[in-house]
Formats: sequence, C-alpha cells, structure tokens
Amino acid sequence: MKESRTVEPEPVLRDFEEFVATDGARLLRVLVAREGVDVGSDLCADALAVVWKDWDRVGRMANPAGYTYRVAQSANRRYRRWGRGVEFPREEFDPVWEDVSGDIFLSLGELKPLQRTCVVMVHAHGWSYREVAEIVGISVAAVTNHVHRGMQRLRREFGEES
Repeated sequence: MKESRTVEPEPVLRDFEEFVATDGARLLRVLVAREGVDVGSDLCADALAVVWKDWDRVGRMANPAGYTYRVAQSANRRYRRWGRGVEFPREEFDPVWEDVSGDIFLSLGELKPLQRTCVVMVHAHGWSYREVAEIVGISVAAVTNHVHRGMQRLRREFGEES
C-alpha cells in the first residue's frame, strides 16, 4: 500500500496565503467601509490579484497591507469613472447588529470616505488608531481627526450631541 503524503505549498505561496488570511481580511473590511460592499469587495480582489503577481517584492516590504491598499485605491479610479456609488446593507443585519437601525448605514454612507473608513474600523471593528493609520497610509493624528469629525456628525444627526 502506498503512503499518502501531503504536499506542502511552496513557501512563497504559503506566505501569500497567510497574508490573504490575515491582512487580506482586514483590507476587505477597510475597503468595504470606504467604498461599500460591492465596490469594496471587487477592489480587494483586484488588489490581491495584482499583489500576487509581484509577491516576491511586495512580501518583503515593510507594510505590504498598506501597499495593497494603495493598489486598491488606484483601481478605484476605474469604479468611480463607472459611477458606482457607495452602498451599505439596509435590510438584513447580522445578529450582532440587531440593535442597529438601517439609518446608521445610510448616515455612514453620507460621511466623507476617510471619515467613514476611520469610524468603522475604530468603532465597529475595534482597530487601534495606529492600525488604521498604517493600512490607510495617513498619520495617527489624521485618523484621530477623521474619527472625531465623523462621530461628531453622526451624533448630531442622531440627536446625541454632547
């Protein structure tokens, strides 16, 4: 009887798969927060495909997730030319979000893209300001400002201004 052996993927492929599982998932959240479900998902897939072609170089970068985000931003120009707007879910919510009305998604859609991205990543996904700054490619102070202004607008809109 033959022994069955598991074939290990090449180290480069394994590294990329780990990147996709961790940073790719985080990148998807950022892009969906910034551009909506449809466009954000497409941008993430497109950016990961581009990065895979040059993974030998990108994988050695200090911040491959930040580079991938910038690739997605460049690809986003095409989507903007097509006039695809930002769309967030309105009807069905994950049980975690039962106490959240669809109005919050509409209000988030009205924020400036960087404000929306920073607010969602910090308050919905629990990222630190530094983590958001690294992947988006802005300073921690800029993240602080975007979160503050975005939350201020949301509080005003929902009548919770302090």
